Amino acid sequence: MASTPEEEERGPSDITVFAGGSTLHGVNHIFLPGGVTVRRLLWACAFLLSLSMFLYQVADRIIYYLAYHHVTTLDEMDSPLMIFPAITLCNYNSYRKSQITQNDLSWMGKMFGVPEEEYVNFLQAIGQPATKDNFIQSKTFNLTQFVTKASHNLEDMLLNCKYRGKECKAENFTTTYTRYGKCYTFNSGQDGYPLMTTLKGGTGNGLEIMMDIQQDEYLPVWGDTDETSYEAGVKVQIHSQDEPPFIDQLGFGVAPGFQTFVSCQQQRLMYLPPPWGDCMASSMNSEFFSTYSITACRIDCETRYLIENCNCRMVHMPGNAVVCTPEQYKDCADPALDFLVEKDNDYCVCQTPCNTTRYGKELSMVKIPSKASAKYLAKKFNKTEQYIAENILVLDIFFEALNYETIEQKKAYEVAGLLGDIGGQMGLFIGASILTILEIFDYLYEVRIYTYYEYVCSSVLHLLKPSKQNIHGFYKMQNILFRNVVPCGNYYVAPYIPFHVFLKMLNGAKTLRLCRAQKQLKFAVIFLEPVTDDMYLVTLLIIMLEVFFWV
Repeated sequence: MASTPEEEERGPSDITVFAGGSTLHGVNHIFLPGGVTVRRLLWACAFLLSLSMFLYQVADRIIYYLAYHHVTTLDEMDSPLMIFPAITLCNYNSYRKSQITQNDLSWMGKMFGVPEEEYVNFLQAIGQPATKDNFIQSKTFNLTQFVTKASHNLEDMLLNCKYRGKECKAENFTTTYTRYGKCYTFNSGQDGYPLMTTLKGGTGNGLEIMMDIQQDEYLPVWGDTDETSYEAGVKVQIHSQDEPPFIDQLGFGVAPGFQTFVSCQQQRLMYLPPPWGDCMASSMNSEFFSTYSITACRIDCETRYLIENCNCRMVHMPGNAVVCTPEQYKDCADPALDFLVEKDNDYCVCQTPCNTTRYGKELSMVKIPSKASAKYLAKKFNKTEQYIAENILVLDIFFEALNYETIEQKKAYEVAGLLGDIGGQMGLFIGASILTILEIFDYLYEVRIYTYYEYVCSSVLHLLKPSKQNIHGFYKMQNILFRNVVPCGNYYVAPYIPFHVFLKMLNGAKTLRLCRAQKQLKFAVIFLEPVTDDMYLVTLLIIMLEVFFWV
């Protein structure tokens, strides 16, 4: 369709001018002067198809990004020096029978599973004197003191200790309390115990201990209770210094009559916080522990649960709350803790920390003593060969190699990738960039301003019927209200309004100039005197717009 003479005289439309200078591909073939042609329709279809494919790809990439996928990487790093882990040891037997008195049994009988009528038989079985008559039970019983007194002492159990070939003693271990009673931790890192390091991997470069588990001191099993143990040996947990031991659930057993080799490898795990993962990124809100870990969270939660439900805590739990009595142990604490561990999964929800260290283990065992060494060990420790076979164990813990594994979660798709994909699709389908988007916004802003001014101009010109007067006098009368209309010689300067808007508004005004007003160079509409009615109306319109936007 050919363009009409009126269209040619009017010139190209704003959209045509914009399309001609835009960096957006294809629009300059669609918006042309003149009527609609087949070529323009084909270009329009091609542009809309490319735009649709681009928007589809953008939506797909945004949906993928909002799924917050992650990938897990595994790497192995060498290190010239490594901190040795903390090693916690507990005897499977919590209380030595030689330390149990009749008064202790009268308080602890239920925890041992011994009925009251069997107290005498139980005391006889453990070799303690028992009298039915003239026995008076104590008025109070301190369970913490009993556990400290009756538990196995490391000085009696530890026969030999070496770390990296150098002798170590019981003084190198710190005392800690768990559900097994009094336990001992090597390389705890607590005050006064500097961290041990190692420079090599393999046997002989870690901790090697020989222990006597003292089976002769094991309490006889009289009934099934939470304190009953059918095993003989020690429970061991290898953990970092930042987390407390949770040996009853995370430890492994070491049996007497064997030398157990434990080859370790440190693993450093780094998880992502929500929404990519579910690790705990914030610090721990606990009055008992400063560093967050799953075991610290669990112990903290169990402690609070018992205090809320039983008004007391177990001996191994942190805090200053009252320690449960043996009767509270039996009737409340043990059942409540068993219920919490087995059924109430909603109360203790402990998330994985975002950064944690664990130790992978490989165990191997050999028989000890050999026939050739049995007599020598029996003579060395002044025991029988049978006692050596039933009570002696050797534990050797070392790093497999002087390296560690890193297991790290990483974002599978980040903002940079999203922007890169959108930019690539934008360039491929519509040949645009960020600056092209700015061009579009700039054009829309100009169109809005132009439309608004044109609407206001037409409205004012129809409504106002001013009397003839000198605009200078009008300005003087209204100088308080219209502050920003500046006289400049014989001219009157209004604030800047887009140039093409003034062209439309003036519709034939003869003079457009630049005027330096108040030492600022401004674009302005300049009216020479005398002022006509049309020029007065336009000036009044400018002043009104000035008041609207600037006052």
